[in-house]
Amino acid sequence: MFEWLRRLRRPDPIDPQLWRETRNAVPWLHALDAERDARLGGLAARFLHEKTISPIGELSLDGQQRCMLAALCCLPLLEFGAEGLHGWSQLIVYPEAFRVQRSHIDAAGVLHEGHDELIGEAWESGPLVLSWADVLADCESPRAGFCVAAHEIAHKLDVLDGALDGTPPLPRPWQREWAGDFQQGYDRLVAEVEAGRETAIDAYAAEAPEEFFAVATEYHFSDPALLREAMPQVAAHLRRFYGRSPFA
Repeated sequence: MFEWLRRLRRPDPIDPQLWRETRNAVPWLHALDAERDARLGGLAARFLHEKTISPIGELSLDGQQRCMLAALCCLPLLEFGAEGLHGWSQLIVYPEAFRVQRSHIDAAGVLHEGHDELIGEAWESGPLVLSWADVLADCESPRAGFCVAAHEIAHKLDVLDGALDGTPPLPRPWQREWAGDFQQGYDRLVAEVEAGRETAIDAYAAEAPEEFFAVATEYHFSDPALLREAMPQVAAHLRRFYGRSPFA
């Protein structure tokens, strides 16, 4: 009950000096106009108020680093709004890439077990997980086509309608257009990967429709020109959904 009451209380604004330090540390924030910068500051304040940020192991995060994480996680919500924060309460931060155990049963009924090394993960009904080393690497090379925080937030937005399928909650007419254009883009990418051709965007996007959406989201924020050239219809949808990329 106390946790519920805490979330109802209006969050305090982020200290202006702390926000200036955060803007200096996160390249995507440099190019925001005053109105979007203020909107992002409000979303980040709400994130810090509502979410528990849990560093793992010997990792320690100071106030400015926590504010960086909040700003990066809220950057994809500038147009969608705070509704994008619903459904989860914790951000887990590992010092670097982390290992998770996977298991699956193949078509013959054989159980396979192994480990994957990840830099981020978004549980459908649980926390969001990030590698701090990779968050910093993204900030050091913000135009390289990668932004792990945006990738995982895309998954959180995707699942808000109850299905992790590469289509976030949208008005019905737009949803139909989105689904058609994204499916075409995904099918073309899968065909290129299966043919062994070099792809314009990271081939990991061909893993599944939800990964296609999340990887395209990374390019919207980190290399929008490449995405627009390679997949103009997908890029147009993402510009409408996320707003103008800071690097457009």
